[in-house]
Amino acid sequence: MIDVRPFASLGGADHGWLKARHHFSFANYHDPARMSWGRLRVWNDDEIAARSGFPPHPHADMEIITYVRTGAITHEDSMGNKGRTTAGDVQIMSAGTGVRHSEFNLEDETTTIFQIWIEADQRGVKPAWGAKSFPKSDRSGQFSILASGDTGDDALTINADARVLAATLTAGDTITYRLVHGRRAYLVPAVGNVEVNGVALNARDGAAIADEAEITITAQADAELVMVDSL
Repeated sequence: MIDVRPFASLGGADHGWLKARHHFSFANYHDPARMSWGRLRVWNDDEIAARSGFPPHPHADMEIITYVRTGAITHEDSMGNKGRTTAGDVQIMSAGTGVRHSEFNLEDETTTIFQIWIEADQRGVKPAWGAKSFPKSDRSGQFSILASGDTGDDALTINADARVLAATLTAGDTITYRLVHGRRAYLVPAVGNVEVNGVALNARDGAAIADEAEITITAQADAELVMVDSL
């Protein structure tokens, strides 16, 4: 089963400094049919204007993954962490017992991100933050794991039985991903058009995938893919 959520059908908001599109119900956007996809609760497609951003605000018991598509995002939190994450790289925050953080685009250009929230496996754990560089050349023609609840993966660690993956494909490339029975995937091309098991998917569309033993993705144009595999 592959349910395509076209970009034009997503919820959204325009705050001037922030143009947001929501794959799932979020803030003032509510659609009972798009509350979550298993443990995946939020996938926001944000455009943040230069020299603007999110002032300090709280989170708890949620795994928050930020994939920077263009520009850079600067994070600062109540744990004393501060970091600048640039295009193609990833930051994670395990909110745990509670943390306040801010995220600002301190650049002179628009920053675009995917922000992904996954429900935590264990509530009330110690909060944590981390960031890592993931060169796009290392994921050419294959999925690389960016964040994972499996400490055996060479990825950022999250408190969830989930994987966040990314791949870059050139036009005509095909990759296959095995989806374990009972798990779900949510796939979004950051750029480019692809076919997923023969189903067309355009840039920034979402594909909610379940009951597919294998996911075969063929790039119709050069593409950059982000995917969550979770319960």
